[in-house]
Amino acid sequence: MSTHQNDRRTAGPFKVAMASFIGTTIEYYDFFIYGTAAALVFPRLFFPEATPVMGTLLSFATFGVGFLARPLGGIVFGHFGDRIGRKKMLIISLVGMGLATMLMGLLPGYAQIGIAAPILLTLLRLFQGFMVGGEWGGATLMAVEHAPKGKRGFYGAFPQTGAPAGTALATVAFLSVSQLPDEAFFTWGWRLPFLVSAVLVVVGLIIRMAVSESPAFAAARSKDAIVKLPIKEAFKRHPKEIFLIAGTYMSQGVYAYITMSYLVNYASKVVDLDKSTALMGVFIAAVIATVLYPVFGALSDTYGRKTMYLIGVLAMGVVTWPAFMLINTGTAWGFTTAVVLLFGIAMPPAAGVTGSLMAMVFSREVRYTGASVGYTLGTLAGPAFAPTIATALFAAYGSSDAVAIYMIIVSVISVVSVSLLPGGWGRKEALYNAESQDQAIEAKVKAAAN
Repeated sequence: MSTHQNDRRTAGPFKVAMASFIGTTIEYYDFFIYGTAAALVFPRLFFPEATPVMGTLLSFATFGVGFLARPLGGIVFGHFGDRIGRKKMLIISLVGMGLATMLMGLLPGYAQIGIAAPILLTLLRLFQGFMVGGEWGGATLMAVEHAPKGKRGFYGAFPQTGAPAGTALATVAFLSVSQLPDEAFFTWGWRLPFLVSAVLVVVGLIIRMAVSESPAFAAARSKDAIVKLPIKEAFKRHPKEIFLIAGTYMSQGVYAYITMSYLVNYASKVVDLDKSTALMGVFIAAVIATVLYPVFGALSDTYGRKTMYLIGVLAMGVVTWPAFMLINTGTAWGFTTAVVLLFGIAMPPAAGVTGSLMAMVFSREVRYTGASVGYTLGTLAGPAFAPTIATALFAAYGSSDAVAIYMIIVSVISVVSVSLLPGGWGRKEALYNAESQDQAIEAKVKAAAN
């Protein structure tokens, strides 16, 4: 096979989309096993001297600090992704994420090294957040920018689908070790999901090395359109879009992390479900979401990405109260139905189009930076401390109603934000092909400069 033929093979849009999907699945597996451990393990091992409520709050706080580093990761990875290429940054983020996760699995607890244990845990979480801050933008752009005409929504859904797929893998990992006796689980069992990450990273690295660079980045480089300081140019060209992207993502992030982290803790501590039952419910919801993300991504190529996203955000707000009513029945079927409604059915219309919607409001020279910064600001404002806020609200009011109201308020913010994003609605937006979208953005930038 010739070199040229090999290049064409590795640049196939489906292969690139699958590489993005597998890579983000591995990275979100790493990120989500921390969320599960924060609910089930860390309060006991890293904050044993705190009260149960305070231990949970502190544990979820370390979960949240990972999001503090995400915007910085988005800026750094976006800078180099817009200057030297998407592919190199994705390889670095994958290796860095896996390294942090493995070290967490080897970390001694408070009983062994005292206060150094939660400090080191927090530092590793910050490093993990920095790496994942650069992951989403690069993986999304590789899939979206390789996509054929009229298929950006479908192919752009693949990296986003890595989030529920990673959740499913993380849940299965913890579900498996949770069958161990408590002494074994809290001594060494909880570490296994973290250490398995080493094998997954090797697999992801092999796959990512096999794909070609983004054609949009190659086109920008061939036109000598690489900007010196992408973060400056991104805020100069698209200030409104960056903050609207942040507001648009807020509800999706809050609902995702409340479902897979806070509700697992709530189910086991408040309504007396065992942790295996709660984890199984999250697993079922994650599998359904993994199937539906690409479906709604494909639908957005016909009916529009803003339209699909708005449907998803509205659905999340509508099912919130019924979901908590189901959870509060204290039954396995009630909990499973609730998380399926929240995470498996209501969220996919929005989450499935997140990548194609958010990436394509930026000109290609600053697209990695603009999309990453907007997205990571949304994670900082929304899901970063969502489990902590939910825990504090329940402790203060003694009712899940306060948590439900918080979630609904966040969904309203996203409704307003997505409505204000540039672009049309329905088929008008869906029929906007890659070339005309890039040209329209570039024309707008030139007009603003003049």
